[in-house]
Amino acid sequence: MSQKTVLSARRILLSEPLFFDTETTGLDRFAEIVEIGVVDATGQTVLDSLVRPKRRIPADATSVHGITNDMVLDAPTWPEIWPEVKRLFADRRVGTFNADFDLRMMRQSHEQRDLPWEEMGGRAFCVMKMYARYYSELVGVGKITWQSLQRAGQQCGIPLPNSHRAVDDARLTSAVFRHMAGREDSP
Repeated sequence: MSQKTVLSARRILLSEPLFFDTETTGLDRFAEIVEIGVVDATGQTVLDSLVRPKRRIPADATSVHGITNDMVLDAPTWPEIWPEVKRLFADRRVGTFNADFDLRMMRQSHEQRDLPWEEMGGRAFCVMKMYARYYSELVGVGKITWQSLQRAGQQCGIPLPNSHRAVDDARLTSAVFRHMAGREDSP
């Protein structure tokens, strides 16, 4: 097995990255964040917040993550929570299991509230893409095979669930990342 992905994960862990996940009103171009969870590299919660969207949460989204319109009624809006998220992410490496999706949801949440969007640049990294390379190297297949967060956790022997709640999924993402780096106990 090539050690390229393992070494890359170890280098990133040295920078004390954060891991995050979002839950949303859906998948389309109008969807926005209804929950954000951020954990450190050891899986300790740094931020766990519901977010009140501009539009109602559709029933099909609630059926996935369990977040209802009543639950977000008194939650902060994206403009109210964003300064804290931005402060946490400032000058940090930040990983999420599907960076393309979560970063798009952040951008869309900005757009829904007329906030200017600033790309996270090289600070953001996709654990799903790194895990696909790791898994392909591990099982010796010649092509990249995408894995869900739940499957990645199972393949790594991690007993945490993929609950579709932001902090839980960020914690599982952090654990999968530590597993790739061969650092199951700590960063």
